[in-house]
Amino acid sequence: MRPLHSWPSYAGRAALVWSVLYASGATLAALLEPALGYALVPQGRGTAIEWSLAVAYAAAALLARLMLRAPGLRWPPYAAGAVVLLCMWSGFGFLFSPAHLLRFLSRNQDPVDLAALANEGVAVLGAVLWGCAALAYRRRTRGACPYCGGSPRRRAVDRPGRAAAYSAVAALVPYTVLKTAWALGLTAGYTGEGRPGLDPRYTSDLGIRLYEHGVDVTAVLALAGMTLALALIRPWGGRLPRLPLLALGWTGAGALAPFGIFLLLWGALAWAGATDTGLTDHAPWVVVVAYGGFALYGLGLARATWAYQVRTRRACGRC
Repeated sequence: MRPLHSWPSYAGRAALVWSVLYASGATLAALLEPALGYALVPQGRGTAIEWSLAVAYAAAALLARLMLRAPGLRWPPYAAGAVVLLCMWSGFGFLFSPAHLLRFLSRNQDPVDLAALANEGVAVLGAVLWGCAALAYRRRTRGACPYCGGSPRRRAVDRPGRAAAYSAVAALVPYTVLKTAWALGLTAGYTGEGRPGLDPRYTSDLGIRLYEHGVDVTAVLALAGMTLALALIRPWGGRLPRLPLLALGWTGAGALAPFGIFLLLWGALAWAGATDTGLTDHAPWVVVVAYGGFALYGLGLARATWAYQVRTRRACGRC
């Protein structure tokens, strides 16, 4: 574990190497058309998305080189933050990859593109490396310890972190209540035919049987998300393994916050009559109130996870 604890000493170089390799892969995909998973559209020679990614990550490599050669500048951490967002966008699908474990509850789904999934996983790794590089650079620029930031470990849960966790729990309540109500036979917010929330063409026999007994699988997942948020602030969460909690917290925040913000804005525009949600059998408020709650959950989970990380980290022996 010692090399892991020494991440500030090599994060910048790791981000540089990763950017060069990822940009090279995008260039190779654009020129030779291998199925490397870069394109968000069907593969084709010289696809715009592949060339764009090659240029963007080549620029990221130049930024990483600058950060190594010119310490002390103020603006590179902000530019590195933009690279993190780009990496998260490139690897957005990987953040939802645990959903593939639930494929036994569904059928007639499109097959998983393993090349694209692997590529997205590499992009998420890049987001982690660039985030670490930006944090270490910013701490050095401020004259703080790059390992801990010079901040003492907090022994108690701070009030903003506790409020964020409870807000995350509350944000999923409308979704959980609505999906459970649909499973129990109610049709609030649904104007189509058949039962809302259940499509026999895609739901497995097990999923249908659970739904017939008032259990919606996604509502169960929402309850699991609430439990995760509470584990970050409650005393019983301190008895759970730290790294899995951090991994689940940051992954959930990174996946659901942007996804929920998109759905929230999309539903709000539809509610105002500016666009169409495409869900003709669902009222616009369903997208805003229920699905838009993912945005608040993701943001609240991010704040609660950060508070948990600060509170549970080991004392720094380097400063």
